[in-house]
Amino acid sequence: MPTAVVDGITTRYEVTGGGPPLLMFSPGGFDSTLESWRTVGIYRRLDVLAQLSAAYTCITFDRRESGQSGGRVERISWADYVAQGRGLLDHLGIEQAHLMGGCVGCSTVAAFGVAHPQRVLSMVMYSPAGGVRYRLKQHSRFVQHLAFVETNGLGAVADLVRGSDKGFTADPRVGPWNSVLRTDPGFAAAYVRLDPARYAVVVSGMARLMFDRDTVPGAEPEDLLACDIPTLIVPGQDDSHAPSAARYLQECLPGAEYWDVPVAEQTAETAPARILTFLGAAGGS
Repeated sequence: MPTAVVDGITTRYEVTGGGPPLLMFSPGGFDSTLESWRTVGIYRRLDVLAQLSAAYTCITFDRRESGQSGGRVERISWADYVAQGRGLLDHLGIEQAHLMGGCVGCSTVAAFGVAHPQRVLSMVMYSPAGGVRYRLKQHSRFVQHLAFVETNGLGAVADLVRGSDKGFTADPRVGPWNSVLRTDPGFAAAYVRLDPARYAVVVSGMARLMFDRDTVPGAEPEDLLACDIPTLIVPGQDDSHAPSAARYLQECLPGAEYWDVPVAEQTAETAPARILTFLGAAGGS
């Protein structure tokens, strides 16, 4: 599978289908891989990727620090995820694209649209992650990871990762860099030598920076209010994808289309068709 180097970090990606470009920011939290569109929850059930790639050039990729993509120990922000997506478009020679996010990918789509509106034809935000319980769960993961590091050290994190295939969501002890520890021996060797105190500052700062609100993180509401990119919002319906998160985006993007259909009624027939109708009306090539 092809890779691109963006800001010194390797990104594994896949291009499927044909037609106007659609850059897809994967669901899956800190385990957001290109496979997630085929294997994770509602996206598997809806067969979204297969149906969209019949009409669009779908670009999927492993988010940095996920899957086979690389990473770097630093205080990661939504802007860093935006930079990865923008760099991938640059690598592929694509000036403008439709954007679609699933789950946590919606936060990056929103931030991308605010930062680079001239490169965005439209935005699809499917089941955006957000809500009070979502924020609490995210902060709890970082706290659990740092508690494990304080008690056992960074070497123990690396040892734990080598003996497990679980990601940060399933086992917070392994931390947000677990996939890079598995795939990059050089990274792992440098990781265990990091100063634990400075590491704790980076990790705690990252949690505060990324999950700073009970709505949808990623872009400031005032910036979204000024955004005029055609947008489709589809609500989720659980603790990590609260309906209030989708309604918040609707409030901040007053020109957006809102597909007000319960998750149970979002089917492999109706959901991809709704997305395709929206993308077709948004135009672009």
